[in-house]
Amino acid sequence: MLFVYRSHYEGPLSRRIRPVPDHTVLAWFQRGWNCDDPRSWVKSELGGHVYGLSSIFTRVASRDLPVPQTTSELRELLHRHLYVEGDESYIQLDDHSLRVRTNDDEVELAYFFFDDEVLASIPDRLAYVIRDDWLPEEVETTATSRSPEPTTTYAVFLTFYDSGSFDDLRPAAFPGVELAGLGAHLAATVPDAEDHPELMVLRALVAPGEAGVVAALERCNRWPGFNLDAAPWPDLPSDHAAAHQAATAMLAAAEYTRGRRPESSVLRVSDHLIQLAMHCNEAFGYQQWYLFDTAWASAHPDLARSLLRYGSDWDPLGP
Repeated sequence: MLFVYRSHYEGPLSRRIRPVPDHTVLAWFQRGWNCDDPRSWVKSELGGHVYGLSSIFTRVASRDLPVPQTTSELRELLHRHLYVEGDESYIQLDDHSLRVRTNDDEVELAYFFFDDEVLASIPDRLAYVIRDDWLPEEVETTATSRSPEPTTTYAVFLTFYDSGSFDDLRPAAFPGVELAGLGAHLAATVPDAEDHPELMVLRALVAPGEAGVVAALERCNRWPGFNLDAAPWPDLPSDHAAAHQAATAMLAAAEYTRGRRPESSVLRVSDHLIQLAMHCNEAFGYQQWYLFDTAWASAHPDLARSLLRYGSDWDPLGP
């Protein structure tokens, strides 16, 4: 079984992944039910603190809670005694997984337990969730390997503002656009600032004549803001040349707050996939931007579908 902690505190990829020796979620909770020190036990089992998870074990002693014998009994106990910042819909338990959403009053967090059966059965939902590394970059470029699907470029922004990490996530799609030409496409169009404010900044930082977005992403990494306490969405003009001039002036005057370190960011570039782990805040760490096109998605279909799901919903197994 695997445990996954989705948290911006957890390094450049904002995930902590740990194997768990038990075969089921129920068995893991049964094993720890009467532990002497719940916080220490959770830390030792899962590689560190998990916000709110020890609360169920703390309640065992104070309320003399019985050891659950079935998944249904465990579900009832979790709904009553597991601390989450939300209602019962924030705790999703079945025979093969537990998915929990919460909020530590600063950012939204989620944690998951997946048994081996569910891990093997739906890789298109879980391949990205359980990957403890950068995405693979290789893509076959022979004529026979090319996708029959029309070319599309996708943008996934795993960002947070005003403590919201999940509700405003929406991948963007650009039909007919290859990743190598995304910069020119953005310059010629105006993204919806309400849906994808990151794209407004990226577009403004594409210099006139640039076809791609690599140089613009390097500029985005130095953009003032992109943390919990800043307002990174200026009122940029819709005309691209004017927007670029305004954005360049703002970039030149950039001041970084709350321990933000652009030099700690990581930008990985390949022909069909770009990965940016942007350091945004000393306390809250990194945000991730992924840009990829159909060529990469066709070479890694489970990872692509799983990433698009991860970038649109906190629950990888939800409807």
